[in-house]
Amino acid sequence: MDFEGIHGRLGAISAPGLSGADRPREADPEDKKDGGRAGDAFVQVEPGEIAAFLAACRDDAELAFDLLVDLTATDPDAQDERFWIGYQLLSTTHRHRLAIKVFVAKEGARVPTATAVYRAAQWHERECAEMFGITFVGHPDPRNILLPDDWAGHPLRKDYEFPTEYHGISCE
Repeated sequence: MDFEGIHGRLGAISAPGLSGADRPREADPEDKKDGGRAGDAFVQVEPGEIAAFLAACRDDAELAFDLLVDLTATDPDAQDERFWIGYQLLSTTHRHRLAIKVFVAKEGARVPTATAVYRAAQWHERECAEMFGITFVGHPDPRNILLPDDWAGHPLRKDYEFPTEYHGISCE
């Protein structure tokens, strides 16, 4: 099933939180510098509904997205007030993929955990939590996996200022 078919099916089953879709635009052949907006087409989901949306994607027989391939976040700009949380799903049965984006405010960023739907979300959410400061509400094990527990800040945020030292050890 292509993106149009998947998007149509999501609408037909009234997938919770589905709020829109975006498709790459074609490059303008007259403008040699314009490459278009490259990337995958994606659906946009409301932050509070992401777990229910993912369950609908997994449980619908025509979609059957049985694998969470990736879950990550993007901080597009230090002045931007939102993070983009990206989910990539795969159906091994139907051999199709879906890209999902959730836009969440940086200030007090919170979204429901996806761990009850996809166990693979556990590590991805833990990484996003410590690298971006996003809280995944209901996560069963929110400990850090990459940074020490007393590390200050979130290194993948655009406004992060890398420390010059950590416990007397130079970081430069």
